[in-house]
Amino acid sequence: MPPVIAASRLTLSVRLLVKRSSVNRLISVHCSFLVLLFVMPGSAPVSYLGPWPKDVGIIALELYFPSQYVDQTELEEFDGVPTGKYTVGLGQARMGFCSDREDINSLCLTVVQRLMEKNALSYNSIGRLEVGTETIIDKSKSVKTALMQLFENSGNTDVEGIDTTNACYGGTAALFNAVNWVESSSWDGRYALVVAGDIAVYATGSARPTGGAGAVAILIGPNAPLAFERGLRGTHMQHAYDFYKPDMVSEYPVVDGKLSIQCYLSALDRCYSVYRNKIHAQWQREGSDKSFSLEDFGFLVFHSPYCKLVQKSLARLMLNDFLNHPSPNTETGPFTGLEAFRDVQPEDTYFDRDVEKAFMKASTDMFERKTKASLLISNQNGNMYTPSVYGCLASLIAQHTPSQMAGQRIGVFSYGSGFAATLYSLRVTQDHIPGSSLDKLVLSLSDLKTRLDSRKKVSPALFSENMKLREDTHHLANYVPQGSVEDLFPGTWYLTRVDDKHRREYARRPLDDDLPAESERVRSSSATEVQEE
Repeated sequence: MPPVIAASRLTLSVRLLVKRSSVNRLISVHCSFLVLLFVMPGSAPVSYLGPWPKDVGIIALELYFPSQYVDQTELEEFDGVPTGKYTVGLGQARMGFCSDREDINSLCLTVVQRLMEKNALSYNSIGRLEVGTETIIDKSKSVKTALMQLFENSGNTDVEGIDTTNACYGGTAALFNAVNWVESSSWDGRYALVVAGDIAVYATGSARPTGGAGAVAILIGPNAPLAFERGLRGTHMQHAYDFYKPDMVSEYPVVDGKLSIQCYLSALDRCYSVYRNKIHAQWQREGSDKSFSLEDFGFLVFHSPYCKLVQKSLARLMLNDFLNHPSPNTETGPFTGLEAFRDVQPEDTYFDRDVEKAFMKASTDMFERKTKASLLISNQNGNMYTPSVYGCLASLIAQHTPSQMAGQRIGVFSYGSGFAATLYSLRVTQDHIPGSSLDKLVLSLSDLKTRLDSRKKVSPALFSENMKLREDTHHLANYVPQGSVEDLFPGTWYLTRVDDKHRREYARRPLDDDLPAESERVRSSSATEVQEE
């Protein structure tokens, strides 16, 4: 039952009780509370399609990445590997990284406060907050509870949700939970806020250049400019040890690189097949016998461990379309010259260079039109784990105008090792006039490239020293970080100390550089921001 309708019926029921009771005053107070509950300041405007709120999806999106990076060309030389191994082979240009001043709590504190400030939102308007992360600094206390410190001044403690973990898929699971909450009988009319954040670091070796760091905050509610298409999710879950973190005292994962690629591509095949079957069934119910193909997506974004894998993934989906087509035209069009691959079995082609090369060439135009723009953050900042696919979504939005986005279907493929994956779609609103929700969303991300360009480049030697420092100090008690606060972006939360009981304290660098440094602190026992001593 929609909340506003429920409120109306509850109020009527209470009025009937008033006539039969001598405690009229008390019941009248309860009645007033019910009415106020559904018109909280900042709550999403409510509109309904049947029993559900209409167009539930992404209303606002904020992205945070570190203020420093290492150049991948310089890292190739420093590591003594062949030129182009990281830049061409992986498709990476720069890699963002954190000093010991930042951890998963500080990343998420920063991105949440940035979203709330940029959109002038009250913390009272949030009814659910869920975090997706695989960066664990405490085996019991969640990142979500650390974020609740930002809510204390508002007095809002009625906030559902907690942390969700499965490698890079946790952010998507949290997002689905938020959407499901808004579309459920539990919804109270307020927004849901999803946070995905991670610090991706690897031991010295071939995997290190696929690191990165960052966080994303996503505001979920009805009447959204990017609405989730109901019933159109293709999911695949399976057990594998492709990437995992069994060492509880280390940030570093254990990685089976070849198996990880095979799991990623096999999950993509399965998810696309399930998605395609579901949209066919939906279209048939609507009286259409049209066949679905990649051209029915306006844009496609993927979880991006590194950019080259994304390009291979789009080629992989074209292979799926080719094999699924009853009679593909190999004389003209996108399948030209591919007749030799008509009888291949998908499970035999994960590492078939001939198939890969042929379909990457065939999908070049589609990649340029539908996916390339989404790789800005991935190319310039690296793999952020849970926020990765949403960094790709932000990159896509940032490089298109509202009119170019309007009405498009965006395919989103999310993958997390172990393994879990989903392909789903978002439908962009047709309303792109100035001041519309879509216009505001695009405008909010328009500074993405400027922010990337404003970062500080750090030498590979200094980057290596930072990695060694993180390795040596990870989970230490009685620790005061050594990294520079001045190198952080204005408005960034950072770690000030870890006490003898492993309790962490944070401060925020002022938004205005003219203000005194370290002007705010979040204590482990209190959310009150005070002058730091």
